[in-house]
Amino acid sequence: MHAHTARQDQEQLVASPSPQVRSGAVVAVLAFGGIIASLMQSLVIPLIGDFPEILDTSASNASWIVTATLLMTAVATPVSGRLGDLYGKRRMLLICTVPLIVGSVVCALAGSLIPMVIGRVLQGIGAGVVPLGMSALRDLLPPERLGSGIALISSSLGIGAALGLPIAAGVTENADWRVLFWSAAALSALAAVLIWFFVPESPTRTGGKFDFVGAIGLGAGLICLLLPISKGADWGWGSTGTLGLLVAAVVILFAWGMWELRTRDPLVDLRIAARPQVLVTNTASVVLGLAMYAQALILPQLLQLPKETGYGLGQSMLAMGLWMAPSGVMMMVVSPLGAKLSAVRGPKVTLVVGACVMALGYGMSVFMLGSAWAVMIVSCVCMIGLALAYGAMPALIMGGVPTSETGSANSFNALMRAVGTTVSAAVVGVILAQMTTDFGGRALPSESGFHTTMLIGCGISLAAAAIAAAIPTRHGRSAAEPVAPAKRSGVPVG
Repeated sequence: MHAHTARQDQEQLVASPSPQVRSGAVVAVLAFGGIIASLMQSLVIPLIGDFPEILDTSASNASWIVTATLLMTAVATPVSGRLGDLYGKRRMLLICTVPLIVGSVVCALAGSLIPMVIGRVLQGIGAGVVPLGMSALRDLLPPERLGSGIALISSSLGIGAALGLPIAAGVTENADWRVLFWSAAALSALAAVLIWFFVPESPTRTGGKFDFVGAIGLGAGLICLLLPISKGADWGWGSTGTLGLLVAAVVILFAWGMWELRTRDPLVDLRIAARPQVLVTNTASVVLGLAMYAQALILPQLLQLPKETGYGLGQSMLAMGLWMAPSGVMMMVVSPLGAKLSAVRGPKVTLVVGACVMALGYGMSVFMLGSAWAVMIVSCVCMIGLALAYGAMPALIMGGVPTSETGSANSFNALMRAVGTTVSAAVVGVILAQMTTDFGGRALPSESGFHTTMLIGCGISLAAAAIAAAIPTRHGRSAAEPVAPAKRSGVPVG
């Protein structure tokens, strides 16, 4: 292939007149969309144990209902972010609601495993709503409203997950399980209508073409990476399939990186991603993803284990959800406070503080897992830290990339967090599988297993704080300030 000329240092932007923006309505609608997207993750938790009977399949096969959404979310998020930069973030927000609606309807009508997995794949495609919403805010909101808006939409991930548990459990216990998915379809349709009426199109877009080769390469690499991590416990960590996919992931992602560096219009601009502020922030995001998911897996299990074990709290699924729900409320309350801290001291400080608060929550668990009230407090402290951290990360990313790259950069950051949570789920699963106690012929996670996992979460949170403290930032930079685009090398493609 012939050598091409490099893009000019300045991105070729397509600018339209600034739209009339009702800031409060835009933030509320995008936060609502984020909550709905995150609800799709927690929606099926009350049904996990029932799916084998409902769908006439094995427990191992039924786990694909969770795994399929996880994989598709990871693949679709960076793609939707780049498409938002190219063709408009409002347009992509509306497009993302379509698979949320259709996927929910397919799940509601499913009578066997394959349609259910297809519906869950479609729901995963719609997860790009959250990073797209954060990127749209940078284009639409005045600087003084941007920090609080980003913080609220970032925290919508935790809010939706926390509030989704009691809602899903209550519906499951008192109505047909299909009501969950019909409700999800209706809420997704409502989100689409609200976006249509209240969210204007972003006035800034980048030039160029969509990188189909990069999208296919990244998707294949992520599937080869995340699939064995998610299913390694079932397949065996030393099995040929697990090791083969991990090796394939390394090879494919290396080739993908080479392509992205050599192509004119990359899916992910790795030169921008390699900038110290962006690179270290993404590294902290992976580690924070590792930390945050441990408590989300541990505390609900502990609440529901029988009291006869001596450490279980004997709560029903609905009661467990209600005990966990205040943590979502705390995220909603704390996110604007985190934005104010970022405005005064910078998002780097907020990220460090958030990681330290998470470490405090995990550390408290050593003494506070003996009652439902204590577990709720631990959960709230962890989620306060998470709200601070999640609100700061997009601000750091957007403070280090040009305006034309916000969708792609935010989506890549969301991907980094997803990788961290996937690895965390695997690590927690391995620890709890190794540290068990016999209860009536069943192997249940032991009390020491819970404490060990929470202490590991504490250590990882402190590691995230240390990495965040090393983020190099220009004093006073905010997400609203423009950043010079990366230079293109003009290296031939192929």
